[in-house]
Amino acid sequence: MASVGRMKLGSQGLEVSAQGLGCLGMSAFYGPPKPEADMITLIHRAVRSGITFLDTSDMYGPFTNEILLGKALKGIRKEVELATKFGVSNGDGRGKWEICGDPTYVRAACEASLKRLDVDCIDLYYQHRIDTKIPIEITMGELKKLVEEGKVKYIGLSEASASTIRRAHAVHPITAVQLEWSLWSRDAEEGIVPTCRELGIGIVAYSPLGRGFLSLGPKIVDSLLNDDHRKLLPRFQPENLKQNASIFERVTEMAKRKGCTPSQLALAWAHHQGNDVCPIPGTTKIENLNQNIGALFVKLTPEEMVELESLGSADVVKGERYGTRMYTWMDSETPDLSLWKGI
Repeated sequence: MASVGRMKLGSQGLEVSAQGLGCLGMSAFYGPPKPEADMITLIHRAVRSGITFLDTSDMYGPFTNEILLGKALKGIRKEVELATKFGVSNGDGRGKWEICGDPTYVRAACEASLKRLDVDCIDLYYQHRIDTKIPIEITMGELKKLVEEGKVKYIGLSEASASTIRRAHAVHPITAVQLEWSLWSRDAEEGIVPTCRELGIGIVAYSPLGRGFLSLGPKIVDSLLNDDHRKLLPRFQPENLKQNASIFERVTEMAKRKGCTPSQLALAWAHHQGNDVCPIPGTTKIENLNQNIGALFVKLTPEEMVELESLGSADVVKGERYGTRMYTWMDSETPDLSLWKGI
């Protein structure tokens, strides 16, 4: 197989594989946890194939995905770029999520992730969701200290608005912003993507395959287990599924013309967004990993990009990205630091 290739992520010096591996589905949210030995084999296969940018979070499990990666990284730590996240706590285990950016919590979360991952340093440490109770400058101040202490190399934000990104970047350079970006999730294109580009911040596209919908289409719903959180997402609901199915049908038709699979076409679209964009599709199957890597070699003309974008425009896609319980960049404005009186 041809080389996956490398890319500079942001302008602070981080270099990663041109495609990453999202590890969430190995441990949480998409049905029961997958067999540990199989997932370690998959991670090792990815790294040998050149997919060295691995993405996890302390909330995946919670905690179990980081432990899994810690085991998988034994003997290959120097070969990978390791990203994890903090800021979303599910401490009661009953689905009550709490978002926290308090400095004491930031430090404790980092120390705990280092221990679970069994590493000395996290390459890229994201704030997973933004705490709207605390000025972003306060959270960033603690992250800056973690960088100075050598516990973190680079700082990232996930689901942050353009103004929040600017304020954070003024405290310490942000290396990457992680956002949902795919053919059918385009809401970041107007403000967040241009802001990242202006500031020299890399873009990490999560769920570039529409949480599997752009791979399998509406039939994916039939195979979802009861504990798969996609069952709760608006776009997967019956009232939205029929219209969204037409998107998949048209992507499938175009993929046939291109001689690739629908998922490869959708992923190629993400890769063609620019050399500052790194998609991180997740998978638990080696055949899907190989297919995702193949998307790197699907070339799209400007005309094909325009055609694809018309398929997934905002007026075509039915349903919000998330239900009401999950925060996004639209819920990420924090208090003005000069007016803040503390917790």
